[in-house]
Amino acid sequence: MGVIGKVVQVLFGDGRTAIVETMGAFVENTEASAQREADGKAAALSQFAAEFSQPRKGLFDRFIDGLNRLPRPMLAFGTLGLFTAAMVDPIWFASRMQGIALVPEPLWWLMGAIVSFYFGARHQAKSQEFQSSVAQTAAQAAEVTARVKSIQALSSGAQAVPETDDNAALADWRNEHDG
Repeated sequence: MGVIGKVVQVLFGDGRTAIVETMGAFVENTEASAQREADGKAAALSQFAAEFSQPRKGLFDRFIDGLNRLPRPMLAFGTLGLFTAAMVDPIWFASRMQGIALVPEPLWWLMGAIVSFYFGARHQAKSQEFQSSVAQTAAQAAEVTARVKSIQALSSGAQAVPETDDNAALADWRNEHDG
């Protein structure tokens, strides 16, 4: 074998070449990178789904959630009601505001803390509930992808037949057509 043959064999021989190995030190293998990223995302989604899975809420929980939705609209409509009352009956409104002016400052601080904690806790609970629903939806991604692929296979003319044998009529059909 000549010099040119040895050079070609070094550069392009037996699947693992000096060029490929050298380039591997400088450029990441995109296929392997994509596989690692997909594996990492799948592991994170399954952990996320397991962490936030919880049973459906009962009647009492839904009732309490309904009660928890009342304070914000009541505060908003109550404030609008105060503006309306001030325009309709200024004397009545002024006498009520004089009563509020007599409330001591520490009581205002206490009310502010209670309202802040209430809305902060509500925000935290709803945020976690939202994350749980996102995790449940993401956990169904693989199943939805499989369904879409089977639908696409049907639309392209290929007949995708499920492999489960729990349907007696389908098993009979498969036995007739498989020979």
